[in-house]
Amino acid sequence: MAPSNDEPTVLIVGAGTFGTSTAYHLSHQYKDPSRITIIDRWEPMGPLAEKKAAAVDTNRIIRTDYESPMYCNLANEAIHPWFWNMAVQGHFHKTGWTVLDKKGGDFGDKVRKTFVERGGDYTRDVNVDELRKYDVLKDLCGGAEMGKGYFNPEAGWCDAERATMSFLRVATDKGVKRVTGEVAELTLDTSQRRVTGVRTSSGQSYTADKIVLATGAWTSALLSPVEDILQLPEKDCIERQITAVGRLSAYYTLSESETQSIMDSKMPVVVIGGQVDIIPPSQLKRTLKINDLQTEVIHSTTTRSGKKITSPPRMDQAHVPEELKRDSAEVMRKAMPHFTSTHTPSRWRICFDAVTPTEDWLLCRHPQASLDNVIIATGGSFHSYKFLPIAGKYISKVLRGESCGGEKDCAWKWKTEAERISGGGLEFGKSGRKLVDSRRELLLHDGRSKL
Repeated sequence: MAPSNDEPTVLIVGAGTFGTSTAYHLSHQYKDPSRITIIDRWEPMGPLAEKKAAAVDTNRIIRTDYESPMYCNLANEAIHPWFWNMAVQGHFHKTGWTVLDKKGGDFGDKVRKTFVERGGDYTRDVNVDELRKYDVLKDLCGGAEMGKGYFNPEAGWCDAERATMSFLRVATDKGVKRVTGEVAELTLDTSQRRVTGVRTSSGQSYTADKIVLATGAWTSALLSPVEDILQLPEKDCIERQITAVGRLSAYYTLSESETQSIMDSKMPVVVIGGQVDIIPPSQLKRTLKINDLQTEVIHSTTTRSGKKITSPPRMDQAHVPEELKRDSAEVMRKAMPHFTSTHTPSRWRICFDAVTPTEDWLLCRHPQASLDNVIIATGGSFHSYKFLPIAGKYISKVLRGESCGGEKDCAWKWKTEAERISGGGLEFGKSGRKLVDSRRELLLHDGRSKL
């Protein structure tokens, strides 16, 4: 097919969920996919520990369970490719998932109501005793009283590292350029007051007609200096839309026999309301992961103008402060006293994501007129990896200036102060909404983090 030079060049910054999905969809839409470049700091074939994107990990949960009908519909749209799209086929493990609500929680009831309203509820009730039959979940919650539980057989987990790489490989095979580099700053044409591209830490520059910032928790760190130069009022700045938040995960390497026993028992992904979620291992990696849903951290920095923003610290995400490990381990101990008394994590990780006040995505152009070639695609809010197969379809619409539909446009737009405080709780419903004031400040000392 002959190249089409009337197609705008696109630079996608970030090869996580939103960036990879955008590259994939644009590669199918462009006559000349070589006009698309995607850049990220990590080598595709590098060690997992060196890949800082929230989307690149041992595993991520795939499910359709949302109180919100809009996100439930989106998740159902996304789950079909996990089964049938050759780009990600084979990475999804349909184990089902079980959610045990905290006492007084209503997430399960509202999810099932949404399922019924859209025409199909495949879930069934589950009680604590049924969960305790799994070796990993003996003495679950230490006898503490919990709420109701349900099982959804259509959910599961995927190998996020391999799936993300496979999806991006389709785009690069079609001609999309994949560049490895640490983006140090956005470049600005001050005469036109427009972002022209990026400059890496090694001094290399990349330019394009349109820039997609799929930079997750690092978005404020890149965009705020430009906003400072343009002297934008704080209310119009990116930090009012997202916060870079870190959560802890503990990884347990199991023996072959333990792994096989868990797989033979058909243990699902298990969510203990407000405390942890537990993702079972595969025989290939033999890693059981526990995500701490209670402990959240932020890392604040100050821009040259004196504005306070949040961004991940420049550190290895495996360097978790001992005090934070102890606190997180206590959360896990209360949820899984038997397992945590007999097993020690092989490693820890602080995973950072961009969290919006409403937990909606932020898929829009920057409201500053001179930055209208900058498309922001972020706000995963710890619940968006499952949308890898389809998110780029909607980001492509924003790139072309098209509507994603009234409801989606409203949910994903740049929000006013009133709109920012009106929602929240998409990940585990309104009853599972996090308290922002409980987030702890993460400091740096000699290249390592501390509280």
